[in-house]
Amino acid sequence: MLNGKQKRFLRSQAHHLTPVFQIGKGGTNEHLFRHIEDAIEKRELMKVQVLNNNDEDRKEMAEEVARETGSELVQLIGNTIILYKESRDNKQIELPR
Repeated sequence: MLNGKQKRFLRSQAHHLTPVFQIGKGGTNEHLFRHIEDAIEKRELMKVQVLNNNDEDRKEMAEEVARETGSELVQLIGNTIILYKESRDNKQIELPR
């Protein structure tokens, strides 16, 4: 579980990132979760964009993506979900205490 200081740090690190995945009107599925898991293992921090044609609740979707991929939901701002998961093999980000 991330504390407030760690979330602020991760938000600042994610500011310059571009979204890696987009969730459209098809919504989420196992295939998407598997790809996000693989990508977040390499990156540790990533953005996922929810397109305007998606009718699902963004907050519920963000929580589902985080839960299914085993990552932490850093922030949901507008149509952008920011996720963090500490990498086992490619550790790059050192979180503040």
